Amino acid sequence: HGIPRPSARALARLALILPLGGGVVSMLGSCGAEAAWVGATQVLAAGSLDEVVRHFTGQSPITPAEAGEVLAISSGRDMRDVKGQERAKRALEIAAAGRHHALLVGSPGSGKSMLAARLPGILPQLSAQEALETSMIHSLAGLLSEGGISRSRPFREPHHTASMAAIVGGGKGAKPGEISLAHNGVLFMDEFPEFPRTVLETLRQPIETGEIMVARANAHVRYPCRFLLVAAANPCKCGYMSDPARACAKVPVCGEDYLGRISGPLMDRFDLRVEVPPVAYTDLDLPASGDNSATIAARVQAARARQTARFAGLQTTRVNADMEGALLEEAASPDTEGRALLAKVAERFGLSARGYHRVLRVARTIADLDASAQVRLPHIAEAVSYRLAVGVKS
Repeated sequence: HGIPRPSARALARLALILPLGGGVVSMLGSCGAEAAWVGATQVLAAGSLDEVVRHFTGQSPITPAEAGEVLAISSGRDMRDVKGQERAKRALEIAAAGRHHALLVGSPGSGKSMLAARLPGILPQLSAQEALETSMIHSLAGLLSEGGISRSRPFREPHHTASMAAIVGGGKGAKPGEISLAHNGVLFMDEFPEFPRTVLETLRQPIETGEIMVARANAHVRYPCRFLLVAAANPCKCGYMSDPARACAKVPVCGEDYLGRISGPLMDRFDLRVEVPPVAYTDLDLPASGDNSATIAARVQAARARQTARFAGLQTTRVNADMEGALLEEAASPDTEGRALLAKVAERFGLSARGYHRVLRVARTIADLDASAQVRLPHIAEAVSYRLAVGVKS
């Protein structure tokens, strides 16, 4: 009592943490709501040494901090704003439900970026554990709002001129890059083939493992990066390969060369490949069609709830995209007709082992959206249709 309040800089340097009956007292009162998200112990946030003394002497006990939360502000973007493109909307719903990577290919102005921008509106809120993981990364990057943690999923959209360090992490102190800042959220990469080849190839390992090692001379840091990758691309350099009146003289070779910038192993990691056709100007005056974002989000949330129950007790498996091995065989085993169809497709189009398993994962998600305990023939058929789109069979 009577000790003058230190300056903010002094408090930050002091960072005093005192044990107290299974709890801690933090000298940074404004961080109490953030620290309480850990949930492993009671947090008592004091704004000054005077408050600490009053607490220990029983004059004025400090009330335990409660987890703070930043309220999500709706962007106002709704899936019904997109005219047509029902197949692309369906693909994004599946992607959101099971965290499946998606590639959208279409001419300029067909609505690829518009669709991707509405993806956050159909994703479920972060769980407490996911919010804590995400906030730790954003805090390192200096992006965390003071006093609380957001339950909204990250949406990162780096420009195609971004450097390797900006995408995967690096720089002074080996800070997290865009793929880690998108952890538990969405990484949207527009003009996908325009990214440097070295950057694109670096994505292959993080997509599979869900983490990235940022190694620099003065630091080696491992960051989580389980993100939903949504990539958008034109079908060719000029973008109008399907329009004879506007296409360049190199059609169709220009399309093969342009999408050929995406290597086979990287293309193999896209579960959903969707062609987004141009929308006729006469269709723009039509009334909105399809379900709104709230309706789609409810279906996605129900599908995620089924996955949460299925993977209860598993640390590294949260959604269908994480399944592998015996768990995949058990949870996504199709019925007799579905298995026969998948076997024919695998033989006819030469699906890789990775492609075969990814079809099963997508089919399991479609079954979850359909509230079906069994993966059936229609689920396999729809999953296969997305795998064989955009002219790449793998």
